[in-house]
Amino acid sequence: MEQVVIAGAGPNGLMLAGELKLAGVGAIVLERLPERSTVPRANGLVGQVVRMLDRRGLYERLNPGQPVPVPTPRFVFGALPLELSRLADNPLYLLQAPQVRIEQVLQERALELGVEIRRGHELAGFTQDADAVRIQIDGPDGSYELTSRFLVGADGGHSLTRKLAGIDFPGVTHDDTVSRTAHATVAAELVDPRGELSIPGYGKIPPFMHHRTERGVFVYAPFPSGPPLISTAERRVAPGDDPVTLAEVQESAERILGVELELSPPEGDGPHQLRRVEGGNSRLADRFREGRVLLVGDAAHVHSAIGGPGLNLGLQDTVNLGWKLAAELQGWAPEGLLDTYESERRPVGERVVMHTQAQSALIAPGKEVTALRQLMTELLDNPANVQHLADLMSGADIRYGGGGHPLVGRWAPDLVISEASGRSSRLAELTRSARPLLIDLTENAGFAELLAEADRIEVVAGQGAGPGQPVALLIRPDGYVAWAADADGPAEREALGDALERWFAVRVQPRPLTKATR
Repeated sequence: MEQVVIAGAGPNGLMLAGELKLAGVGAIVLERLPERSTVPRANGLVGQVVRMLDRRGLYERLNPGQPVPVPTPRFVFGALPLELSRLADNPLYLLQAPQVRIEQVLQERALELGVEIRRGHELAGFTQDADAVRIQIDGPDGSYELTSRFLVGADGGHSLTRKLAGIDFPGVTHDDTVSRTAHATVAAELVDPRGELSIPGYGKIPPFMHHRTERGVFVYAPFPSGPPLISTAERRVAPGDDPVTLAEVQESAERILGVELELSPPEGDGPHQLRRVEGGNSRLADRFREGRVLLVGDAAHVHSAIGGPGLNLGLQDTVNLGWKLAAELQGWAPEGLLDTYESERRPVGERVVMHTQAQSALIAPGKEVTALRQLMTELLDNPANVQHLADLMSGADIRYGGGGHPLVGRWAPDLVISEASGRSSRLAELTRSARPLLIDLTENAGFAELLAEADRIEVVAGQGAGPGQPVALLIRPDGYVAWAADADGPAEREALGDALERWFAVRVQPRPLTKATR
């Protein structure tokens, strides 16, 4: 019997397979496409996912030459500029990498870890009982069956896994928007030294920022890895029945801007993007689990792409699920641990659907929307409001449960730890194994001593707690804090014991403080 079968070898399916292998659990990934798709899709990553990939050693592969992520100084919310450089704690990180490259890196990593990827093999059906899932598969040499303890659907918004599991997908569908995207070349004289598009008769348009008029939205994105990407979005216009052309994209841009803008075919080797998308969906699965079948990524939630939240949401689904599913399979999961996947991640999906719908409302045409945007612009003069939106869009506002120390349930801070060996390590370098991690920065490593015989927990003792920072942290494999302490005392030791038992089924007997640690 297999341990886990994953339907879908997109970024989410590949990431989940890697997380499971890091935790010691085998996975088979099924993918109906015989080869990785080369069709251009997403163009990068936005939010906490960038730091999460850093904590798995994947950031450097995707962004060679910049080993440590740095927050972006500016971004947009509903085509309104967010000046993030004003923030004392800027949580919003970007990584410009085409989805084709992201999938390539995640596939390479999965194969390095020993994941089995079966391309040209498609989920056809399944039945399940209390012990297993029997999965019917259509392969290049005919149909066959696998029996697995769990099945995970990472098969996109039209997920067959979700449909066969009988999981409802309520939400809203709208059909009044037409979006067009194309790689294209603009005349060199229209691009100023700062990279802004300067259009005669209209003015300057900053790169990578959604630019809204009362007729639609225009985006000019000069990615360094290829020709510029031009995107438009209009409402209440005829989409056209013929295949999209570059001339159609140019006409859309000219309607939105009200001036001429000549677009030429892109330079360089393709594949180049040229597509039209009609309408859109905002939907959230009413549950993320049905028995031994679970959903991740777009199989569990779809929404507008505005602000680029899709992979931030989906990939964090996978790191939340991976270690919990592995614990269930290995027989040590505390009661209810696997159920916390849905209770933690579904509310995050709700917030992403909410803020993408809000942004879609802010870019709609019409004078009443223009008035709303004027009010929002006034509100964004307040750094506290900018901070709120930056936290929302990045996912930095996530808190799983909590209680006790303010850090519990939040993303672990990016500490630098000086170990006893004299080596200094970023926290991101200590989390590559995806194991639970105890960081003990107390003078006598009293917390670490409690776990001397707990093999399930990785322990690092050292120095590095700065003013206002905790002296010890227990970090879950997905990077969130399970326990934290500002001092070494009886209450802190008892709370550590509770957290170890709750999340990792590790029982320790808190020892009395010695004179040296009081």
